[in-house]
Amino acid sequence: MISDLKSRLVSEALEIGFDACRICRPWDVPQVPARLQTFVDEGRHGQMGWMAERMHWRGNPNALWPEAKSVIMLSESYAPEHDPLEILQHPDRGAISVYAQNKDYHDLVKKRLKRLARWLIAESGGEVKVFVDTAPVPEKPLGAAAGLGWQGKHTNLVSRQMGNWFFLGSVFTTLDLPADEAEVDHCGSCSSCLDICPTKAFPAPYQLDARRCISYLTIEHKGPVDEELRALIGNRIYGCDDCLAVCPWNKFAVDARELRYAAREELRSPHLAELARLDDAGFRAMFSGSPIKRIGRDRFVRNVLYAIGNSGLKELRVVAQDFTEDPDATVADAARWAHARLV
Repeated sequence: MISDLKSRLVSEALEIGFDACRICRPWDVPQVPARLQTFVDEGRHGQMGWMAERMHWRGNPNALWPEAKSVIMLSESYAPEHDPLEILQHPDRGAISVYAQNKDYHDLVKKRLKRLARWLIAESGGEVKVFVDTAPVPEKPLGAAAGLGWQGKHTNLVSRQMGNWFFLGSVFTTLDLPADEAEVDHCGSCSSCLDICPTKAFPAPYQLDARRCISYLTIEHKGPVDEELRALIGNRIYGCDDCLAVCPWNKFAVDARELRYAAREELRSPHLAELARLDDAGFRAMFSGSPIKRIGRDRFVRNVLYAIGNSGLKELRVVAQDFTEDPDATVADAARWAHARLV
């Protein structure tokens, strides 16, 4: 029976290592195309041109794979054991987003998705496709439609059972599985995530302007960052967790079962001076298997130099001085900016 298959599917997903498993239809997110179009039309995607290039798929999961009848949405906790905001009080150290303090979640989640997909095929046949954040799939709206949580005012998915520290993955299948009920919004009058944002990246509740988001600026944005925003980045050198960390629903956060999500000690509070001096080989070695590796040495050191410029620590001025003639123009620009601020 299909209902029995779904029950066994959920049990298998939990056994494999996921924390929740829910199901929706590919066509259960009719609001996405218009919202995505507005986001792109207003230029809020910044340099992320891929969002505009594949809008017909990103806005309509049914177009991505017309034969799919069900979307199995899965979540996996990466809740930190430490307070991710505490590092912001140490200007000589670099703040790295919790999700990037160890192994790349894309690899770990995809392996589990493939394992679950193989189980499903063995049990019932059909066809499957697995996705984790690297394809034009609106994972957060699908997660809400499946009942994993709701998109909070910071636009991230929030769960009453898990807070907002969790990764998403999806398995599209041609099997017609019973769908779950969508989750409703439980943000209420809370505005903690909006109020804490250093760069005011939320024009309104449930809206994000990526061009002002520190995660975007430190990861996706190529070239120099506007000087107005550099000063607001603080010591955040890869991503930003502020809006996630203050969500009151995190009191229900589930401990991460995957040990490879736990912070590597050397990435929990790394010294800015040491990070700035990484050459390409050193950068690659330090961040092997990490999502940080994909932005490359130059963009990473650019971020580190912005943090040095924001530190207020004159002893770091000599570090910035060493890079004012860096072969990469953006790194050199960041170094001169940092050097000038530490007079």
